[in-house]
Amino acid sequence: MAWITCNFYSETLKLSTGIEVFLPQAALMPYGSSSKLPVLYLLHGRGADQTEWMRRSSIERYAENKGIALVMPGVGRSYYMDMANGLPYFTFLSEELPQLVVSFFPVSGRREDTFVAGISMGGYGAFKLAMSYPDRYAAGASLSGGLDLASRAAGPGFQEQEIRTLFGHIDGLRGSRDDLLFLATEFAAYTGDKPMLYQCCGTEDFLYNDNQTFRRYADSLGIRITYEEEPGGHEWGYWDRKIQRVLDWLPLP
Repeated sequence: MAWITCNFYSETLKLSTGIEVFLPQAALMPYGSSSKLPVLYLLHGRGADQTEWMRRSSIERYAENKGIALVMPGVGRSYYMDMANGLPYFTFLSEELPQLVVSFFPVSGRREDTFVAGISMGGYGAFKLAMSYPDRYAAGASLSGGLDLASRAAGPGFQEQEIRTLFGHIDGLRGSRDDLLFLATEFAAYTGDKPMLYQCCGTEDFLYNDNQTFRRYADSLGIRITYEEEPGGHEWGYWDRKIQRVLDWLPLP
């Protein structure tokens, strides 16, 4: 695969930013080289950046023969949201970035060719994108995602300054569009084609209970999720295995 570091100016963020991109080589693609590529947006975890997937997993090797482009953006500690006292990263990811990717690279803009996945904070972001815009994504995958953010933010894992920066006030989080349980209710009522959802979490992961909360709520709404759990913690050995499962699960041509 070709590895491209792409730096550009974001009109949404009003600053220079960048993405890491993997593109399959034509000789290894399972279809004609003139075809637009399906694309998987890979989202990093809290405290990491757009290089995390490249440094911590073997994602390039796993995707090499899949004929899929990989796009890895960086969003800092934004939790993939339009921050109350920060930058509008969710608008950047959902609106500006896909348009730029299609204009920069031989990537398809069709819903059926567009997927998103992430680990930890990125798992939250992946489900948020897929459920907010079911008309734009064919599949979304959360690996050990922080899927009950309102409960998590009320605990010891968030400092008061970070809460103010992200949410403004924690009381406004539950029932907002940054709350995946709220989005799940809207998603369940959506009458169009819904993206496939995949969720996994290790049973020793500190986010395991959050994942169970989301899973039970989604099940009560009739949302179909491919769910898997097994022994594992919040670590890259587990995620490196499960991203292989995600690539096999995706509805690729």
